[in-house]
Amino acid sequence: MKYLVTGAAGFIGSAVVEQLTAKGYSVVGVDNINDYYDVNLKFARLERIKHSNFNLVELDIADREAVAKLFETEQFDQVIHLAAQAGVRYSIENPHAYADSNLVGHLNILEGCRHNKVKHLVYASSSSVYGLNAKTPFSTADSVDHPVSLYAATKKSNELMAHSYSHLYDIPTTGLRFFTVYGSWGRPDMAPFIFTKKILDGDTIDINNNGDMWRDFTHVDDIVEGIVRIADVVPARQSDWTVEEGSPATSSAPYSVYNIGHGSPINLMDFVKAIEDELGIEAKKNFREMQPGDVYQTYADTQDLFEVTGYKPQVTVKAGVAEFVQWYREFYNK
Repeated sequence: MKYLVTGAAGFIGSAVVEQLTAKGYSVVGVDNINDYYDVNLKFARLERIKHSNFNLVELDIADREAVAKLFETEQFDQVIHLAAQAGVRYSIENPHAYADSNLVGHLNILEGCRHNKVKHLVYASSSSVYGLNAKTPFSTADSVDHPVSLYAATKKSNELMAHSYSHLYDIPTTGLRFFTVYGSWGRPDMAPFIFTKKILDGDTIDINNNGDMWRDFTHVDDIVEGIVRIADVVPARQSDWTVEEGSPATSSAPYSVYNIGHGSPINLMDFVKAIEDELGIEAKKNFREMQPGDVYQTYADTQDLFEVTGYKPQVTVKAGVAEFVQWYREFYNK
């Protein structure tokens, strides 16, 4: 079995590569090592994957010819597509980066799968697609037609693009809506990293919506286990499915979408308290209004994923925060 993992130097991508190579699979990783955040962290993640079954190819998935050549040369069995321009707030500042990576790049991956008989494409969507939805927990049976950021809109677009390719070309595709992933080797633009760094540096942390926010924090170990398990669950056509009666997360095409989260949101202030307790330092806090593109709550209904994989997240927030803080202090000598 040969896998392509895009975003292989990323937070989730590098952890997926580690898991696949440990299982003995051959893995080709793709990453453009861009400077959206510290490239040294990306290289450090890659240093952990010194495995004979792993080969990194540095390219931009928005490069149509390079992606096509890679697929033709390698002939992948499965693709786990995690590369994307991440971040809700950055999408407000630099929208074109999201069009290039999340739309053009996603199309190039779909084309590679189409022309090279890939058996299964698993790709990263996001809980942000739920946008203005107020009903909780968020279910894949819900409408996701009202995103509140361009980032979310590109992720919803990825799902639509995948469905069209599943329908037209019989490519099995599975989208995973990630819910607030955190843990060792995490991204510096995400709240756990920002809070930990600022508290240790004695800086003030910003608390959005005056602390009245809820997040379904999900540890990266649980996310990776879910990804690797769902890669083995190849969606099939459902001849009796109809738009009127069926879930939007399934189809008459070989297409599926799942939530992948912890399924137990906690208040933002409780998460901050967990970091404070682990560091032994009380944070200086600046309470402010809700920020553009932000949502009040995320909460994953993961029953569908459990039914097909038998897996539910195991890492508690207390244990996950302790693990992250220990990694941060060791990595940055704090």
